[in-house]
Amino acid sequence: MNSLWFYACLAFTLLVSCVKHQALADGLGVDKVYHPYVQPLEQEIELRFISAEPEGEASSVQQYLLAYGQSLNEQWFAEVYLVAEKLAGDNLDLEAYELELKRQLTEQGEYSADYALLFELEKQKNEDIWEFATALIVEKEWGRWSATLNAFIVSEWGDDIDDELESKLNLQARYRYSAAIEPALELYMSQDSKALGPVCMGQLRWQKQRLNWEAGLIFGLDNETPDTTFRLLLEYEF
Repeated sequence: MNSLWFYACLAFTLLVSCVKHQALADGLGVDKVYHPYVQPLEQEIELRFISAEPEGEASSVQQYLLAYGQSLNEQWFAEVYLVAEKLAGDNLDLEAYELELKRQLTEQGEYSADYALLFELEKQKNEDIWEFATALIVEKEWGRWSATLNAFIVSEWGDDIDDELESKLNLQARYRYSAAIEPALELYMSQDSKALGPVCMGQLRWQKQRLNWEAGLIFGLDNETPDTTFRLLLEYEF
């Protein structure tokens, strides 16, 4: 595999992300950008918070995700999520369960870019709604810079929803200033969500434990996307 493969995959995923479908899956357009790496013997607890503020607070939504993850071997990583949401004026309620599997396809630095596949299965708690997503993850480094691409195909089905199919694209350009601070710019694109904004992330280490953190403020680029979305992620690895 060489640089030609990287650009071929990039062109393919950009093409897939632009495919027009009849309907879209529900959910927030801004989430996080996944990286293709699996660390053997790793365990983690993840807390994710996303707050979307469209024009007018009456339609704001907050989402909380709590997860436990563990590497199964040197290539596979599994994670189980609880997903809760809070709409404006309502209480925080558990909404869904999610299982996630990541398969690292190449060793870091083995080729001109690093590759992985991501699989997600989600079930709504109180409704017969299922969602399955598959993503290609590609990451390439240029000195202190790295670019990461997540290209998703998402399918929803069940008795309480019309069958839906969508594609979406998440992109991140990151500057590795230091282990503790890495500024980045993220772009999220789907049929009903287009957003761009700055993110800062980093890692704190002590002994064999690590705390990864990310915080970003993402701005909507069209009338269908919330004006601002704040996202916060904490990962405790041990």
